[in-house]
Amino acid sequence: MSDLLRPGAHRAAGIADDPAVLAAILRVEVAWARALVAAGIATDAEASKVAEAAAGLDVDLPALAVAAEAAGNPVVPLVELLRTAAGDASGAVHRGLTSQDVVDTALVLLARAAVARVRADLVATGDALASLARTHRDDVAVARTLTQWAVPTTFGLRAAQWLAGVGDAVGALDGLTFPLQYGGAAGTRALLGHLAGPGGAAAAGALAQTLGLTGPDLPWHTRRGTLTAIGDALTTTTDALGVVAADVLLLGRPEVGEVREGAVAGRGGSSTMPHKQNPVLSVLVHAAAQQAPGLAAQLHLSASGAVDERPDGAWHAEWPVLARLLELAVTAASQAAELVAGLQVDTSAMAARVDAATATAALDARGGTGEAGRLVDIAITRWEETRG
Repeated sequence: MSDLLRPGAHRAAGIADDPAVLAAILRVEVAWARALVAAGIATDAEASKVAEAAAGLDVDLPALAVAAEAAGNPVVPLVELLRTAAGDASGAVHRGLTSQDVVDTALVLLARAAVARVRADLVATGDALASLARTHRDDVAVARTLTQWAVPTTFGLRAAQWLAGVGDAVGALDGLTFPLQYGGAAGTRALLGHLAGPGGAAAAGALAQTLGLTGPDLPWHTRRGTLTAIGDALTTTTDALGVVAADVLLLGRPEVGEVREGAVAGRGGSSTMPHKQNPVLSVLVHAAAQQAPGLAAQLHLSASGAVDERPDGAWHAEWPVLARLLELAVTAASQAAELVAGLQVDTSAMAARVDAATATAALDARGGTGEAGRLVDIAITRWEETRG
């Protein structure tokens, strides 16, 4: 996919691109070779040779991508390369696994790293929003409902509501689990059971421990809740950030002028109108929020089509969708953290608009906002409990 059509994609470099996927797959294969030692199927020397072979493997990624078509996934040709490189330790490569075990576990590793990145940026965003809410706790502004002026509110409460959304997103991310996938060819773990008997369970436990993943009681080849939950949590994230961006876009219009993005040299210019300073970060975060729900929906659609013991196409359809969603969420979270940190608030413009609204609607410009301060305090307290 072209980075030229994904402004800001460099912020997610290494999250789910081909080098990252390759590294995750090799990490799983190396960890599995070591796990076979725990099951008594491989020796320490063999596992070490597999690790050395993986570390020194020179993979032509475009060629591997072409070779992946013949098997329907990249694991098969990569395992062939790794077995060749491992020499007399080749028997410790991939033994007892299936391609889906490796791809799913690799995707979980990538997702866990991406979620950690997103959470860190959400915490930075939330802290900045909490500061805005405190600073502008009592600064009166016009509330808008159904696009029209309503009763007065405060900018502090508006920022507190943004903060609550970010807190909900952090909570969704914190509720995720990252399980190992291990079922073998048809979800029965038959080969390892045949080779190691009851000791085969030790291999799964060792693999989970090495990778820092949860060891599931059952394979989840056709139960895709792990990935749909990740997709849903990331979409909750982009939803929350999208609201912030959409409000900033509205409030930053010249005819409103209540907020504006911080100026950064070289950012926001127009190709034909040099006088313009476009709110680029808000635009891009808003764009991410428009894309994420469709990607999450595709994960659910794929989950519903995961038939038999191993899916025929529904599983394959998940890979690019999840990769894109990971990159999108990481990018948007990074952009949102920068956006909120640099957000400039014009309380004078807000006050003037409150006066205009009061004259138009005969409202009490200063009345009715006393409860807003208490709501700001509640939101900040909730945030402090959530962020940890």
